[in-house]
Amino acid sequence: MEPGTLVYDQRARRVGEYQDRSGPHVMLRPVGGGREWQADVAEIRVATLDERLSAGVRALNERSREGLSADPTRPPVPVPGCAACEELAVRRDRARAAFDGSAVTDANVLLRQHQRKEHGGEPASGRRVFRYVPYTIVQDASALPEYQAYCVSGADADCGASSGPCPSPGEVEEWQRRHTQETRHLRYRRSFADYAVLERQG
Repeated sequence: MEPGTLVYDQRARRVGEYQDRSGPHVMLRPVGGGREWQADVAEIRVATLDERLSAGVRALNERSREGLSADPTRPPVPVPGCAACEELAVRRDRARAAFDGSAVTDANVLLRQHQRKEHGGEPASGRRVFRYVPYTIVQDASALPEYQAYCVSGADADCGASSGPCPSPGEVEEWQRRHTQETRHLRYRRSFADYAVLERQG
């Protein structure tokens, strides 16, 4: 496991940053800094998205109460409810999983720049309380989904013919049948696109 990975200690019921392993135990550090603690390897697992966000919110609130600014030596924590923050955090997690330290650094730099621009950074003093707001992603009923097929048959190059956007899969299949009858082409790439909205829970 890569150092810095956020894991959930099921016995302590808290999220921590993985630091190192020694035999059957691992050392974890609280999100946002603090005294490390020892956990049993069998009692930890990778933290879920909700657990990571909740731990990040808790760390931000604690720093705000203490009147401390963000530590530039520590990875930035995504702001709850911000899609751009979460996208950069996911990019950082993937880079960590691939052991790509350069990409991890790039993601942290981009995340800090985004937070300074869009969220005003973190306060150096005073109290600012963040709350994690859960959202549900649902299909946008006001916009119709689109189905489309592309003919990728051909010895040297794809045919390139397309059904164009259709409101139902049946129309796409009918176009495929007609195109096959006309050309004897048999291979297609199909795509589906729709619109989604985030609805706040509670």
